Amino acid sequence: MEDQLTAHLDRGWDLAQRGDSAGATTCARRALEIDPQSPEVHNLMGFAAALDGEADDALEHYRQAIALDETYFEAMLNAAEVMITPLGDYDGAIVQIEDALDYAETDDEIADCILLKVDALMAKADYEEAKRTMKMLPDGPFSGPTYLFLIGRAWYELGQIDKAAPLIEQAAKADPQSADAHYYLGLVRDEQGDPHGATEALLRSRSLDATRPAPAWAPSAEAFSSVVRGAIEGLDVVLARYVREAEVYVVDLPGAELVVDGVDPRALLVLDTPPAEQDAPARVRVFVYQRNVERAAGALEGMDREVAAALEREVTSVFLEGQKPDRNALN
Repeated sequence: MEDQLTAHLDRGWDLAQRGDSAGATTCARRALEIDPQSPEVHNLMGFAAALDGEADDALEHYRQAIALDETYFEAMLNAAEVMITPLGDYDGAIVQIEDALDYAETDDEIADCILLKVDALMAKADYEEAKRTMKMLPDGPFSGPTYLFLIGRAWYELGQIDKAAPLIEQAAKADPQSADAHYYLGLVRDEQGDPHGATEALLRSRSLDATRPAPAWAPSAEAFSSVVRGAIEGLDVVLARYVREAEVYVVDLPGAELVVDGVDPRALLVLDTPPAEQDAPARVRVFVYQRNVERAAGALEGMDREVAAALEREVTSVFLEGQKPDRNALN
């Protein structure tokens, strides 16, 4: 029976790492039938549920795994990740991370805790505490380029470009298939006054993002269009009047030519006001990028909030503040 349990767990994690949530769930349920008191099985069940966008179910399984094994470090961090995104329980996540720190043994494990805590602190806009927490990072060496990127990203988000730049450069070289590393490399190069280098890195990031499959919970293009229309209709009346009659286009990602023109490849949306012909009514076009909204939301139920918030920012910027669309800060 133990061999069967291990086989189901190994197969389930293999499928989960490929993004096959249905297959991972099937393996986990078979393992659960063999040993319903296995913390490893509940951890896998939680991971598969998270892939499906079922954050509450995922958290419940992670908590069950921890209840069965109070030292289960991996389940603690998995729970904290779900609490940060998409659940938004930042304080709860910090408590969970601090519990995990008591069981962290290696530099990698300590760094995992510190970086996740920094994510939670930045999400609640406590940047000073996040900077203090970064000082707790061990010196390493760490086990792979992922840590270079994660540490570099954290320093970038905290405004420490000089600290971020060399780490992100190293991460992008070490893992040329990392869309995230190339995205932040583009941001860093832009900050450093290298627009051509920034564009090259951002185009590379966009190309890699385009190869990623949609999450298992992603809605169809038609269903997502309904989400967008609902977000427009739900805007404050002062804002809604500017986009109520807008032409709405839903696509996966911004086009490469737009990125070259300065559009953030991970923008959630772009609001465009093309010149109208003489005596013709003013035109407004809204381009919404579904894959980017999915990344930002982390779950189906958060997509409407992300679209609504992006619309509010952009309509306010373009029509009420009299600015041109800020295409580099839409995500």
